[in-house]
Amino acid sequence: MTLLAVVTVAIIYQRSLFGVVILASMYSFLMATLLVVLDAVDVAMTEASVGAGVSTVFLLAALHLIKTTEMGPIRRHTVPLLVAIGTGAVLVWGTNLLPPFGSPDGVIHGHVAPRYIADTIRETNVPNVVTSVLADYRGYDTLGETTVIFTAGIGVMLLLRGGRRRGRAAEEKASK
Repeated sequence: MTLLAVVTVAIIYQRSLFGVVILASMYSFLMATLLVVLDAVDVAMTEASVGAGVSTVFLLAALHLIKTTEMGPIRRHTVPLLVAIGTGAVLVWGTNLLPPFGSPDGVIHGHVAPRYIADTIRETNVPNVVTSVLADYRGYDTLGETTVIFTAGIGVMLLLRGGRRRGRAAEEKASK
């Protein structure tokens, strides 16, 4: 957790966009490691492949098409800072109302989880409860998430393709 905080602060103070991409990749890898420690291996694999892998490749490809140094700030950032601090304070206050992590008294453990555990094999014929929840009970949600990721990937590919075409057209004009 300390490394996550250190990398986050480093991202904030970094002015090289290449450095930001590399630090964001490190953040995703550290987050995947944390998810493994929390026994969420399936989510960790997704974070490692999408967060540290695919998004890093896309961002590095985008950096190839643009300048790699951020402009200096034009004005002070006091209003965004106050909004961020206020949002953080509301989120911390809201988490105090939640049951403790792993508590058996949580709302989800009262009616949803026992039903999934008791009825998953009978209703889905899938012996793994996690797989049955993701594929059967939340199938449309998983399909929606996959559609969003696919659409984002196609959008990035189209943006990169358009930049490459503009670069070729400029090169052709210069050579004539």
